Amino acid sequence: MTTRRLWLLLLCAFVIVSFSRSHGQEYAIGADISFAREAEQQGVVFKENGVATPVLEMLKAHGYHWVRLRLFNAPTDLPNNLDYTIASAKAAKKLGFHFLLDLHYSDTWADPAKQFTPEAWVGLSHDQLVKAVFAYTRDTIAAFRSAGALPDMVQIGNEVISGMLWPDGRLPDNWDHFAALLKAGIDGVAAGAGDNPHPRIMIHIDRGGDLEGTQYFFDKLNSYRVPYDVIGQSYYPWWHGGLNQLQENLNFMAKTYKKDIFVVETAYNWKPTEYIHKKAPFPETPEGQKQFLAAVDRVVRETPGGFGKGIFWWEPAVPPQPIRSRGFFDNNGNVLPVIFVFDPATKH
Repeated sequence: MTTRRLWLLLLCAFVIVSFSRSHGQEYAIGADISFAREAEQQGVVFKENGVATPVLEMLKAHGYHWVRLRLFNAPTDLPNNLDYTIASAKAAKKLGFHFLLDLHYSDTWADPAKQFTPEAWVGLSHDQLVKAVFAYTRDTIAAFRSAGALPDMVQIGNEVISGMLWPDGRLPDNWDHFAALLKAGIDGVAAGAGDNPHPRIMIHIDRGGDLEGTQYFFDKLNSYRVPYDVIGQSYYPWWHGGLNQLQENLNFMAKTYKKDIFVVETAYNWKPTEYIHKKAPFPETPEGQKQFLAAVDRVVRETPGGFGKGIFWWEPAVPPQPIRSRGFFDNNGNVLPVIFVFDPATKH
């Protein structure tokens, strides 16, 4: 090998590594499996070709390499407490999955319509809440680290378009408080990670097809210099518009904010549910569900500049309940065609 050729190879390697470091991670194929452990513990059997198979093993075999897990502070009727979530994270890490932790900062569901302050924090002043968020986040991340399951990425709040920890951090009236709470959580992640590489920070809203709402939120957020790494969007077409609107918003975010973007929640039903009395963009059938996921994935991958970095399904494996029609399994636990969307990626 000539000296000139060797130098060219070294230069190419340097450029590739530099691009990779500056441009974020590989494309994430993920699923929120927050209910899966509970379902399997309750005796729900998930099958492929008639053979009972653990959900994580099935997902991995079909190209999935990220999991998302939510965490509630002190849930009373939901399974997603710290011990449960650490156990789920350890099982995923053991199989080689990357892990996104979704901190709700609530004892129950947090979303645009409700952001309940944890019972233990009710009545705290703003300054006390900021300290509580920092300490809770630090200790939570440290617990995952000690268990050998440090997250690769962390959401500070869930679908926080309306703020978090109401009434203190409720938007649009309390942007100063909201920004301070976010910064406390971000600082807590860094403190909990210790000497390890710090998990990347995601800010997650539910405006997949809403460019105007996205722009308002992130322009305002950025004016407070909140140090986040990644934008997360929810996209459910019956709430968030068509694929053209999603694509337009992804293009806008990529060109304007130049941050990695994930559709961190998406789903579609395999039986008529959301489109019984209106026209559906895809049939609400097993095949239509598969077509939907492939179409959303294509739109995310086409985001300008390579900023479309992944997609997460919410949720593939749940106990018997109404949202089971958004999952990857029929009522008898048989896997549906949607799981095969990413199979070609596993063969490259």
